[in-house]
Amino acid sequence: MRLLLVEDDRNLNRQIVSALTGAGYAVDKAFDGEEGQFLGETEPYDAIILDLGLPKLDGVSVLTQWRKAGRKMPVLILTARDAWSDKVQGFDAGADDYVAKPFHMEELLARIRALLRRATGHASSELVAGSVRLDTRSGRVSVDGTAVKLTSHEYRLLSYLMHHAGRIVSRGELTEHLYDQDFDRDSNTIEVFVGRLRKKLGVEIIQTVRGLGYLVDNGEPKTGPTG
Repeated sequence: MRLLLVEDDRNLNRQIVSALTGAGYAVDKAFDGEEGQFLGETEPYDAIILDLGLPKLDGVSVLTQWRKAGRKMPVLILTARDAWSDKVQGFDAGADDYVAKPFHMEELLARIRALLRRATGHASSELVAGSVRLDTRSGRVSVDGTAVKLTSHEYRLLSYLMHHAGRIVSRGELTEHLYDQDFDRDSNTIEVFVGRLRKKLGVEIIQTVRGLGYLVDNGEPKTGPTG
């Protein structure tokens, strides 16, 4: 899963990015509203964390522009604890959730997990496909109850496919959602990671759909890639 953090406090920005990457996300970052607004309109993020008190362009204006442009990704806003009017403005502009500063990092991570679950139609923090279980809270993966150790890139790949189970996901989409903007992207490496995942899991839950991409089957009707 690929996230965008728009926060002008560089120390807090660094702390949040560290926590998110440690939790297995690919993270892009921006330090002002103009840069954040541009990235949010041009890159395919799974969720965005947006501070409202930004230089150059405030967070409410950024969010309003995203929604006017048809961008539907989940957005969590960061607000000052006593700024209830900012929260109202944020929700009216199209925010999905908020966290008030100062906050515990675990709460932020939990709210991001919840946003991603809702956006992909999952009610539980545990994703299941056949004998494979992925716990989004702990980042643990198991097969028939036995833990499987994955690299960060393998985990991101499996997590994205399991969040989108039942839908064919193209290699291009995976490349866009698994790596941050500074990563040297090569869609051919996706095949390598899929091969490693299949070997480590030891079960065939990841299907290759020739000419289209990959599919984790959830037993429901299949749909094509969305880009």
